[in-house]
Amino acid sequence: MDKHGILVCMGWEQIEISLPNCSSLQVISFPVVQLHLNRTAMRASQKDFENAMNQVKLLKKDPGNEAKLKLYALYKQATEGPCNMPKPGVFDLINKAKWDAWNALGSLPKETARQNYVDLVSSLSSSLESSSQVEPGTDRKPTGYETLMVTSEDGITKIMLNRPTKKNALSVEMYHEIMHALKAAGKDDSAIITVLTGNGDYYSSGNDLTNFTDIPPGGVEEKAKNSAILLREFVGCFIDFPKPLIAMVNGPAVGISVTLLGLFDAVYASDRVRKLKL
Repeated sequence: MDKHGILVCMGWEQIEISLPNCSSLQVISFPVVQLHLNRTAMRASQKDFENAMNQVKLLKKDPGNEAKLKLYALYKQATEGPCNMPKPGVFDLINKAKWDAWNALGSLPKETARQNYVDLVSSLSSSLESSSQVEPGTDRKPTGYETLMVTSEDGITKIMLNRPTKKNALSVEMYHEIMHALKAAGKDDSAIITVLTGNGDYYSSGNDLTNFTDIPPGGVEEKAKNSAILLREFVGCFIDFPKPLIAMVNGPAVGISVTLLGLFDAVYASDRVRKLKL
């Protein structure tokens, strides 16, 4: 935003500007999409920013890693300015992702970052709220899945891990959805066997690293306790599954996804599967 209160956004567009001391309009190409002439209307106040931070804590659904990285970067830019931290090492994956997101904002002004943060929180709140709305009096369980593709045909229920861009890394949400899908398949009289496989070039890359970064108010001890309970319930769903359970390993399998293979009745692996040397 320049000193006249004109906000410039990227993209090319021709606009007509009446220049001082000129008798006619001159057409000039500027890298803009739109011009906002009201400076105060487009600049979030500190109170708006604080309200947005509180609103993030009230989101009922995980907005996803990409959105959380954007929120982190905009928050740091709005409060501290351009990235001023040394770049983490290549093996510090989580902090490196945060650093990259913050550093990518360059010299974006604090005021703009604050406004972008408020706008992003507002859009996340609206989209998550609309996706979670159900008709009054109906069952509030989701009819679909965010991290799986589940189909049933000819007596076969197929549960496909569906985070191909993340190499089907198992997020906490995916843990819960797999348990839900297994319980549903176990109770479905039309399902004779159930198959678990992955979408994309990986069967599963194991635990999503973000599973270990969301520390509850009770600290690391509470996190460890909750994780142990979730893992016990998750493994129990495989042990107690009442029907034939088959794994179709379509690509590399890492960590917990390999450990679980011993709980299937049969395991089939494609020629893309390779042994990992550690």
